Formats: sequence, C-alpha cells, structure tokens
Amino acid sequence: MDTLVSMKVFRQVVEAGSFVAAAERLSMSAAMASKHVMHLEQQLGARLLNRTTRRVAPTEAGREYYERVAQALTELDEAGQAVGAASVVPQGRLRVSSLTAFGLRHVMSAVADYAAAFAQVTVDITLSDRVVELIDEGFDVAIRAAPSGLKSSSLIARPLATAHIVLCASPEYLRRHGAPKDVADLARHNFVHYAGASAQELSPFSEGAGAAGVKPKPGGNLIVNHLEALRVVVLQGGGLSMLGTEVVGDDIAEGRLVPLLVDALPPRELPIYAVYASRRHLSAKVRSFVDFLAARFSEHELWPGVEAIRAAALRADAR
Repeated sequence: MDTLVSMKVFRQVVEAGSFVAAAERLSMSAAMASKHVMHLEQQLGARLLNRTTRRVAPTEAGREYYERVAQALTELDEAGQAVGAASVVPQGRLRVSSLTAFGLRHVMSAVADYAAAFAQVTVDITLSDRVVELIDEGFDVAIRAAPSGLKSSSLIARPLATAHIVLCASPEYLRRHGAPKDVADLARHNFVHYAGASAQELSPFSEGAGAAGVKPKPGGNLIVNHLEALRVVVLQGGGLSMLGTEVVGDDIAEGRLVPLLVDALPPRELPIYAVYASRRHLSAKVRSFVDFLAARFSEHELWPGVEAIRAAALRADAR
C-alpha cells in the first residue's frame, strides 16, 4: 500500500475519532481506512490506535507519531502550494550568471528594471566569464556568448542578441603607428592580448588564416584577463586588439575606436544566449526573466552591425 496515503488516513482517523468519519472525508470505505492504519502499524512494529466499539484513540506511540505525521503532511501541502504558485507568479531567489563585460554594460541595467517590475523575485547575479555548471552550481540562468554556437546539451539556449568580434585600435594609436595594411603586417604592431576564460574561443586568430591565407602572428607586450581592462588599454592607444561590439560598440559608433582589416578579418558573429535547464516545468521567475531580457535586447540597438562597422572603417580611411 502507499505509505503516504496511509499516513493521511491515519491523520484523519485520529482527528475524526473514528474510521467511518475519516473514510467519509477521504471518499473510501471504513474497511479500507482500517487496512491503511494496519499497514502503518505493521511497518512501524507498534500499535498506533486503541479501538473500541464506540471510538478509536491514539496510543502513546500513536500520539507521538500523529504529531510528527501531521507536521510533515502540512509541510508537504505547503510545499506543493508554493511550487504551484511559483509556476504562475514570479517569486523566490533567481540565481543568474552573466558574462562580465556584457553584464556591466547591458545586463545590470536590465536586472535593475526587472527587479523593480517583479518585487517578489530576489535576483542574485554573478558576473564571471567562466562557464558555470548550471545545475551543479545552482544557477537558474546563464548569459553566455558563443561564436560557433552552443554545443548540444540538455540545456535550452534562447538567443538574445548578436555582437561581432572586430580588430580595432584608437585614432591616437593609428596616428603614431599607422594602420596595418594586411594580416601579415600585424607582426609589427603592438597587439594587446586577451587571456580571459574565453580567449581561445573568442579570437579569430585561433582559427588560422586571414582572407589571403596568411595566419596572423601579432606581437605585443601586454596581456590582460578582463575585457573591460582590454578596452581601456586600446582606448588609451596602448595597441590594437580583437574586441566584441557588446563591449566597444559605442566606442566604434562614436569614433573612439576604428575597425581595422574588415575585409581580411571580417567581423565575426558573436551570438549571446540566455541558457537554462529545461522548458518542462519552467518556473515563472526563470520564464519571466528570460522573456524580459529577450524583449529588452530586441527593442534596443546595443551595438553597430556589420555594415555600420564597415562604414566606420571607411570614414577612418577617408580622414
């Protein structure tokens, strides 16, 4: 017999004071109710009820068991109600992991607006370029970038936006050193290297040849592990580097950085996703947050597209 059902029957028998009344509450026969209690007594090896022709009453062991069972069943009911409500109304703690630079520039403002709109949700956000293990580390949503698309897995990936990886430098650097004429010319320039968690994945240099079949071999005497730090160095004329437009889109649009070699090293797509565990039984907090981000980024142009990047490069060449 189902022990959980037997526990519910026992609770009702104690509270009603009879098998008949308990059976009526549970829509079963008095004989079946009696069998459920006997099932528990056999499992526990103890008598739970004293039975007379007029009523039943718990034994000392039965009274102690009843108090624990009643509390456990109440907590189970409350847990079920909470989960049911959470599937409809966004509430509870929402743990989010986001790319650091993208998070600072775009996600945090969205999170602030989301938290204001959904007061029953506590957003706990971690900024890191490390690929977290959602389930093992207890995250509900991760915001990731993947130039080659995300590897197939049990995770669901919802596209949020697309940035582009661009070789760029500041006008000041180009005045002092000139612009590289081709991919091979990068060897004479000071290239600022990125050594963060996604360095290999985000750099087109790791994929081999440029348009002319020449593998880039940039020099350089500076290595940083944070994209915002990389941006600062390039803006100050410290060298040229590969950067995503989710980080430097405004700098390119406003002329603080110049795209370089856009034909030899075409801007490479950098899709950005919201990743979560499953569509089945998706909680309202996860659904509402992902929907909020998707709407936010689809309605705002956060960075220039390929044509705008090419136009910025042409304007710089014309000066």
